[in-house]
Amino acid sequence: MTILLSRTQLALFFILLCPVNIIGLWWAVGSPLVMDPNSICRKTKRLVGKQAELCQTQPEIVHEVAKGAKLGVRECQYQFRFRRWNCTSQNKYFGKILQQDIRETAFVYAITAAGVTHAVTQACSMGELLQCGCEATRSRAPPRPASSSTTTSGEGVKWEWGGCGDDVEFGYEKSKQFMDAKRKKGKSDIRTLIDLHNNEAGRLAVRNYMRTECKCHGLSGSCTLRTCWKKMPHFREVGDRLLERFNGASKVMGGNDGKTLIPVGQNIKPPDKQDLIYSAESPDFCSPNRKTGSLGTRGRMCNSTAMDVSGCDLLCCERGYRDETVVFEENCLCRFHWCCVVQCKKCSVRKELSLCH
Repeated sequence: MTILLSRTQLALFFILLCPVNIIGLWWAVGSPLVMDPNSICRKTKRLVGKQAELCQTQPEIVHEVAKGAKLGVRECQYQFRFRRWNCTSQNKYFGKILQQDIRETAFVYAITAAGVTHAVTQACSMGELLQCGCEATRSRAPPRPASSSTTTSGEGVKWEWGGCGDDVEFGYEKSKQFMDAKRKKGKSDIRTLIDLHNNEAGRLAVRNYMRTECKCHGLSGSCTLRTCWKKMPHFREVGDRLLERFNGASKVMGGNDGKTLIPVGQNIKPPDKQDLIYSAESPDFCSPNRKTGSLGTRGRMCNSTAMDVSGCDLLCCERGYRDETVVFEENCLCRFHWCCVVQCKKCSVRKELSLCH
């Protein structure tokens, strides 16, 4: 369920999370925050530089930025749904997560920056923004034909760029402009360096994985000409890829010059631009702890037969679990009646749940 925050709640959220980052605005008690861009821009005194400039001159882009952040929130909660920390958006606890340089914070920054990139780029392709549109392809080299791409006559297929390619560079730049605005490069602060790195890793999870889509043209179904364009990966793919980076995240420490990050541990390769990084170990998230932002796992559903992170042993922190039978109603035996109504009956369904002690 989506909850719209009141102005009072928004103001409280700003006080709670600023100056940590604008990301804090997009999380709310119990659900993703549907951010009204006007609510962000009314607080321009707390925004600086490029953020304030966007609010004043391009509020429609700020609207897409907010949609992208919400997209990131939803994906985070999907990817972490079976883990001890399930990407909760309760502000009393989430604010504490943002104040730490742990793996979970790295993922939040990356998935939010990726969501903003994806949403702004999508809005360009849909014609919803005056500042951008489909990707310009005049200067791009022609796509490489696959070895098996031939016509029935055996001649090679002609290729050209066309259609409406996604202008990911525009989305990338707007995400960078808004997400990195309060994190100045060169500042001697390990948190700043880590946050900027993870923001960039999120954006690259979109920009570096563009795919080519093509459509054939020709008489009688032949493919004498193929028109191709670039499309972004589905956002679920972006989330999956960033979760892999989360699992393999690199621990770092600040260099003596205050401007570089050094991997912690022997024989560890330096993280590349797409890796997630952190500097502090995560809490175990087993018990409620406001200082660390942990809600604990008591009462969480677990899988009694799974051996992975969703299994009761790991999720319940070896406290054990109880089986419980619940009865709920759901639509069933649905029929379509012309025109245009779908009528369903209500059926009672019994389900066995395993809940953590």
